[in-house]
Amino acid sequence: MMALVFQTGPSYNISSKIAQCKSEYNVEEINLSKSKASIIKKIGANFSSIIWSSKRTPGISHLDGVGCKRGCNLIVAASPPTEDAVIATEPLTKEDLVGYLASGCKPKEKWRIGTEHEKFGFEIGTLRPLNYEQITHLLNGLAERFDWDKIMEGDHIIGLKQGKQNISLEPGGQFELSGAPVETLHQTCAEVNSHLYQVKAVAEEMRFGFLGIGFQPKWGLKDIPVMPKARYAIMRNYMPKVGSLGLDMMFRTCTVQVNLDFSSELDMIRKFRVGLALQPIATALFANSPFTEGKPNGYLSMRSHIWTDTDNNRAGMLPFVFDDSFGFEQYVDYALDVPMYFVYRKKKYIDCTGMSFRDFMAGKLPAAPGELPTLNDWENHLTTIFPEVRLKRYMEMRGADGGPWRRLCALPAFWVGLLYDDVSLQSVLDIIADWTAEERQMLRNKVPITGLKTPFRDGLVRHVAEEVVKLAKDGLERRGYKETGFLNEVTEVVRTGITPAEKLLELYHGKWGQWVDPVFEELLY
Repeated sequence: MMALVFQTGPSYNISSKIAQCKSEYNVEEINLSKSKASIIKKIGANFSSIIWSSKRTPGISHLDGVGCKRGCNLIVAASPPTEDAVIATEPLTKEDLVGYLASGCKPKEKWRIGTEHEKFGFEIGTLRPLNYEQITHLLNGLAERFDWDKIMEGDHIIGLKQGKQNISLEPGGQFELSGAPVETLHQTCAEVNSHLYQVKAVAEEMRFGFLGIGFQPKWGLKDIPVMPKARYAIMRNYMPKVGSLGLDMMFRTCTVQVNLDFSSELDMIRKFRVGLALQPIATALFANSPFTEGKPNGYLSMRSHIWTDTDNNRAGMLPFVFDDSFGFEQYVDYALDVPMYFVYRKKKYIDCTGMSFRDFMAGKLPAAPGELPTLNDWENHLTTIFPEVRLKRYMEMRGADGGPWRRLCALPAFWVGLLYDDVSLQSVLDIIADWTAEERQMLRNKVPITGLKTPFRDGLVRHVAEEVVKLAKDGLERRGYKETGFLNEVTEVVRTGITPAEKLLELYHGKWGQWVDPVFEELLY
């Protein structure tokens, strides 16, 4: 979501508020005027408005026929949209990259909630995954009936855009909604319901269904269709070189995540630490991926486990976030050392796998000699980093499995209650203050297997979850929007101590007679 987009049409001025973020933590202020001036100088002032877009689809180029009224189905060019006219006139500096992250700071009254969720499409009857041709029909149907604009990559439709909402395709055809930034959880849930209504209305006529689960329960990698997106081809070739489960991540997982704002560097640090420490708690509460190729796989969250051996250079629990020196600059240092995937030039993706963004900044990329990065390249690079909490100009909570619609609203409720209320945020900081890096990593490793029953100190993860869910509820109550009902799903999980995955396993071993196919009906949207 929220990508800074460059466009080759009219020039735009960068907002005067782009970097009003004071570093309370290091008690120094980022040099805003210098950063602003250098950014405008280097990019040629071709800034468009700040929009929210997909977590792995960083930005939309521009609309052909901007004055077109609704109903004419605009065509939106595919991301990333850096065109030849947008070039760097001198190298970016690290200060520019730090200033870019700091530009996300905004006052509390402007904080928003952005929810993203993925789901598996399948043929009703055969239960087979939808191929690209079928998905094309679905996307065209949504565009025509519900007035979405088409996002194209070459001749291929790869997504839809409507206002600040985006629909995009993951590598194996997982269907993702990246929601607009909204103020309340009621708006989030209304958005989810509207989206699922639209998808269902078109899909049912085509005899397609959609499944809310964290990992493909029935089909193997060889059965999953490949979407025609160039960046995914680069990732597909690279993944087996850096981990054993990267292709499973790309083609067989679905998640729900929430993207949230911060007011300052100190606020970002506090939220980042709480997010990382409690991400395993969210993983347990939303665990919903116990099947692989028709059988139990030994995990409650196979999706979460997959990230432990996808690419450890770009995933994990980021222990440095808990260092006294942590701030925007330290995250930039980390991101600079995460190997790149690609650079986009002349409407083509250049494979830069394993190469350094530091070399790119010096004009020394072996795959693109002499090329210098723009801030759009930096945004693209940030979207290829996959820790449990990800920092861009907002924060992404990434630890939860995809699930049925009620849990799509519960996940943002959980994190908003904890992170958008000062009292609850401080209470959680107090709880996690003496957790060690080894304990946090232990939770990360074991929770995907044992969920709420994972031993922790003198109790279980369930006991931590009880305390944390209560704090989330209290935080929502203090917000004053009557949002606590959205926590009912996780409140029930904590009350019983039974995760969604364990309920599915109980059905599998009982009512379903050790047959996984009924899950497609059980978790049908």
